[in-house]
Parts: sequence; C-alpha cells; structure tokens
Amino acid sequence: MSNTPFRPFDTALDEDRALAHLRTAVAGADDGELFLERRRSEVLVFDDGRIKTASYDASEGFGLRAVQGEVAGYAHATEISESALKRAVEVTRLAVGDGGGSLAPPPRATNRRLYADLDPISGAEFPVKVETLREIDAFARDLDPRIVQVSATIAASCQEVEILRPEGLRVRDVRPMTRVNVSVIVEQNGRRESGSAGGGGRVGLDGLLDPTDWQAKAREALRVALVNLDAESAPAGVMDVVLGPGWPGILLHEAIGHGLEGDFNRKQTSAFAGLLGQRIAAPGVTVLDDGTIPDRRGSITVDDEGTPSGKNVLIEDGILVGFMQDRQNARLMGVEPTGNGRRESYAHAPMPRMTNTYMLGGEASREEVVGELKDGIYAVGFGGGQVDITNGKFVFSCTEAYRVKNGVVGAPVKGATLIGDGATALNRIRALGNDMALDPGMGNCGKAGQWVPVGVGQPTVLIGGLTVGGSAV
Repeated sequence: MSNTPFRPFDTALDEDRALAHLRTAVAGADDGELFLERRRSEVLVFDDGRIKTASYDASEGFGLRAVQGEVAGYAHATEISESALKRAVEVTRLAVGDGGGSLAPPPRATNRRLYADLDPISGAEFPVKVETLREIDAFARDLDPRIVQVSATIAASCQEVEILRPEGLRVRDVRPMTRVNVSVIVEQNGRRESGSAGGGGRVGLDGLLDPTDWQAKAREALRVALVNLDAESAPAGVMDVVLGPGWPGILLHEAIGHGLEGDFNRKQTSAFAGLLGQRIAAPGVTVLDDGTIPDRRGSITVDDEGTPSGKNVLIEDGILVGFMQDRQNARLMGVEPTGNGRRESYAHAPMPRMTNTYMLGGEASREEVVGELKDGIYAVGFGGGQVDITNGKFVFSCTEAYRVKNGVVGAPVKGATLIGDGATALNRIRALGNDMALDPGMGNCGKAGQWVPVGVGQPTVLIGGLTVGGSAV
C-alpha cells in the first residue's frame, strides 16, 4: 500500500489548466467545484477461530459539479486526467444551459484541524493486527464457558480529498477512520443470544489495539449477550419509555435529524417544514449538529464542498431555530451554509447530511429520570430502524431493554420495538438526565443511496406515550 501523499495537481493534473476547465464548466452557473479523492481501506474479520475476511481496497477519482438554480450537473471518473476532465465539462454544462447565474461567494478558509493527518492503515503491521484478533478471540472465549462463537473486526481507512473552487480556492483534508468491534454468541439450555460492542473514530489504531480497550469491548459484548439470555418477552402497548444515554441517540438522528436537513425543508417534504421559529419540542430540549468535535467519527474539518464544519443549533429550548445546509440549499433558502454538504465519494454529488447530532442534557440524575417511570420500558441499546421523513414515523428495535415498574428496573425484555413519530416524541419529553454522552463511534447514515459516517448522542430521556411492540400477552 502507498503512503505517498495524494497531490493530484502535482502528479496527474496541471492546477492552472484544471482551474480553467472548472471555470468553463461553471460559466453562468451559481456554483460548482472539482472534488478529487483517494481512498484506501482495510478490513480484517476473525470469525469462528480463523481469519474469515482480509480485504484491502484502493480507489481514486474526481467529481465535477455545476449548479444552476435547483439543477445540478455532475460527472465523475476514476481516471484523474485532463482528457477525463474535458469530457466531464461537457456533461456538467448541460445543467447550466444559457447560464445567467451569479457565482456564489466561496466558503471561508480555515486552518483548523480536528484530527491527525495520518494513514491508520500503515500505523500497525499486518501481522500485529492478525495476532490482536487471535488474542481477542482467545480472551473472549476465556471470559465465560457459555460463549460458543466470537467475531472480531479491525477496520481502518484513509480518505484524502482536494477541492478546487472556481475562484481559485483549494482545500485539502486527510480523514482517517478506525474501528474495532467484538461480537459473541452465548448458549445456555439450548437458547442462544448475541451481544456486540465496538467503536472508534478519526484516530490511529494504536489505542484501539491496546488490550485495555478491546478487552473492555469483549466484556461489554458478553454482558449484553448474557442480559438477553435472561430476557423475557417484551410487553406490547402504549407506555412511557426511558432511553439511555449515548447510542440511543440514533433514534434522535433518524426520527428528527433527517427532518431538519435543508433539502427536505426547502422541498416542503419534511414534517418540520414551515415551522422555523415555532415550538416543536418540550421546553428544555436543545438539539445540535456539531461537526467540530475532535477525533469523532462524524466530524469533518471541512465538508465536501470546502465549507468549514460548524456547531449548529437546530432546536433551542424546544424552538426550531435552524436547519443543516449545503451550499445549494442554503442559497435557495436565503441562509448561510452550515458545513453539512457531504458525499459518500467522488462518484456522488453532495447533499445536506448530519455529522454528530445530539441532545443536550438536563439537571436530573439517571436515577431520578428512571424513578419517574411508573410502568414502562428502559431502553439502553438499539439495532435497526425505519423512518418516514415526510411524517417522522419511526420503528426501532431494542437490543437491550428492561421492564420498569414504579421506578424500579426489573427483568430484561427481548423483542421490544419502539413505534412513534419524531414530532410527537419531541413534545412528550418529560425529563432529561445530566449524563449526556456521545456514542462510542460506530454510526453510519444512509440517504439517497449514499452512506457517510456519523455520530449521535443524548442524555437519559423520559418520553411519554410511545407505542411498544412486543410479544408478551
């Protein structure tokens, strides 16, 4: 694998000629950019006592965009060359037509760095990674004789991007990403259950390969599996629900966050469209999207249009005060970009996307919040879910949840799903804990076929009157 810095204007393109072609593409347009990318990734999976997957992928290419009003022309290629760029110009010009636009001002420059300029793939030798996976497997199996299967994953990637804008601004960002995950299956009396734990961020692998880190993940995976081994069938009905801190913020991300992205609101397809300045949540509820947190999975020094990331307040004390914006939607809505223009790769056009989305905490302790729950569910782990952006309706499955009566946490329950809609859930928040936490670094977000890494977070939250789907009679 190559450690050579990605500098396409030194090796593949003449910068002055590339700028001339870009200006031809956006002549008469409102906006546009040339986005160049090189990405390398490695994934090692140790499963059932052996290496199951060892993959390495490398790719590079460019995307050229010209924006005119609500229309965007986009062309991309895996070949970074002047000839490929010329062909891309012809395609993007189709969106500009006769022009008539006025080129939007460039994003402001920044020298801020939110993560180290490093390549985590080469940060540890391949044999070291393989041996670490073997150690994780052996350690986990020694934790409990009921463990019948262990799966461990080490993943690392490095995305290098350069963005050239028509006014001559050139932005470079090197984005590392790492993650270690451990999953176990336990068996007792013929019943099998699973548990997993993992996380990482925009950091090197050194800390994640330290035994103190992966041993904690293995113990947590075992704990979740054993909880589920003793779980009873979840009840069904409308009841109050307490969500734990950290990763349960994925419900906030899906049920509410997507509805606060600029494109859905400009097109009036969001459940929150037209409600700016109005109360959409209970008093005390404040939600932010913050791409500026150092080393976090969802953080970006600059977005994929060159705009510096921001710490953006979306809901303040229950009032809707802002949306997440890329450059195109911001311009059409008459507001400023917020640093949320993101794309999966050079083969995709940018759109408004979340970074790290979280709810601020309140003043109550976790015990006080749970103590207010008279008859309901305490959910601390979530799996998959589905959301309808147009009305905010969601269905989420719980991976770890407990029955609560009169404020006392009782037996774990299995098969619980939470059903509701984001707008109603926001207004039914009755208590906020003082334990706001971010997730351990494992989130991915899908939108319009594109996937990007994200972060979520929240405190312990009490929500009244959610529908709980379960199998208990």
